[in-house]
Amino acid sequence: MKIETYIDAIVSYAMNTGLAQPEDHRVLINRLLDLLEKPDYEPSDEPQPEDIEDILAGILEYAVENGLCDDNITAKDIFDTRIMGAITPMPREIVRTFWEKYEKDPVEATDWYYKFSCDTDYIRRYRIKKDMRWKYESEYGELDVTINLSKPEKDPKAIAAARNAPQTAYPKCQLCCENEGYAGRMNHPARANHRIIPIKICGADWCLQYSPYVYYNEHCIVLNEKHIPMKIDKSAFEKLLDFVRLFPHYFVGSNADLPIVGGSILSHEHFQGGHYTFAMEKAAVREKVVFKGFEDIEAGIVNWPMSVIRLCGKDSARIAELADKILGFWRDYSDERVGVIAFSDGQPHNTITPIARRRGEDYELDLVLRCNITTKEHPLGVFHPHADKHHIKKENIGLIEVMGLAVLPSRLKQELSDLAEAAFSGKDIFSDEVLSKHAEWLEELKKKYTFTKENAMDIILKETGKVFAEVLEDAGVYKNTPEGKAAFIDFIDTVNKEA
Repeated sequence: MKIETYIDAIVSYAMNTGLAQPEDHRVLINRLLDLLEKPDYEPSDEPQPEDIEDILAGILEYAVENGLCDDNITAKDIFDTRIMGAITPMPREIVRTFWEKYEKDPVEATDWYYKFSCDTDYIRRYRIKKDMRWKYESEYGELDVTINLSKPEKDPKAIAAARNAPQTAYPKCQLCCENEGYAGRMNHPARANHRIIPIKICGADWCLQYSPYVYYNEHCIVLNEKHIPMKIDKSAFEKLLDFVRLFPHYFVGSNADLPIVGGSILSHEHFQGGHYTFAMEKAAVREKVVFKGFEDIEAGIVNWPMSVIRLCGKDSARIAELADKILGFWRDYSDERVGVIAFSDGQPHNTITPIARRRGEDYELDLVLRCNITTKEHPLGVFHPHADKHHIKKENIGLIEVMGLAVLPSRLKQELSDLAEAAFSGKDIFSDEVLSKHAEWLEELKKKYTFTKENAMDIILKETGKVFAEVLEDAGVYKNTPEGKAAFIDFIDTVNKEA
């Protein structure tokens, strides 16, 4: 196909998705000709591809052949994002449309903004489709399990180019508002097609955007306009609750503010939310509790593998006040019987992962107690996936996993498939360089199941989900045992003694 066909196709795509209007036609053509360094143009009479993945693939092939773009995944992502940036409207148009729709209905505003973020290819729908997703029915409810394949893995050439790329402090991180419209470089993602929505949270300037990797429906990121570190305190609870006032159909939560139990970017204050109901939200309160002086707030311990205190009431200010009180006690609380140590060598270990949502007219705040203490036996963390589960999940348990959605490494797509084949074929994997880490696990499964070609993969996926449930139990500071439950109540009693 001629390059003119792809140019015409992407302009037609912009018109059909509402990214552009007929009056924009000549400007878009000229922008694309400039990016493709093409001095002349005649409209094509060839049939146009309609799928954006196919259109961009044709443009990238032309760009590589003509020396406009290196032939590696990162360079191609930068180049095709520049192409999409050429047909993406300016921020003022997006902001105006969003708030016009918000005045009618917040759901209409976020529905429109999410579709827009997909249509600009900021969210690459064709990559998201590659993710593996399944459910696991645990004793705590139906857990989500995913293997993330939408985030492209860099090839050796891209890795070398990133290592040799000039270092710069702009943008300061991948979350900063300065990423909006940023061209990208080999060691920083391209965001030429990215648009953010400015919002006010507790009177301060924040921004709303979507995650380009979409781990769940309408996976959004809410970020402070200022590049300041993550901090869990009373103001964090107030901000979360204020966000669900603005967007009552969304939940929002924050990663904890300490390593091991926190998120991957602790340097920039941000939350994650979206339009999705996680298993933790569906989990019932196992035991109701009362906090003295806060009898107006319903409180209880949630039936969940991790240690969760749920607060619910109509007054968000009162909920934030009680949450702050609980946090204050938890920061300084130790119970060596269950391995909780508040400080060692002057370093704090205790914090909270908070999640806010609406229940009808009520506000609800889940407080997940976290402790990042390490020991010789558990050098990566006592309340972290233990070594016997590292063959499946070794990474930190952040906000998304806390709520019941496993984000497993991409390596597992092939490894689980190969494991299933080994299970029914009888292949010895103890000496296999890649699969040997799963060998002991597979031997235990063979004692439990009779594997066949037809059932092997289903069993492997089910048992992978079971491992994730056990990972969450590892991360829980109070285990769901008689001793753990009693220790949990001891902490709540401590809060009440000082009322």
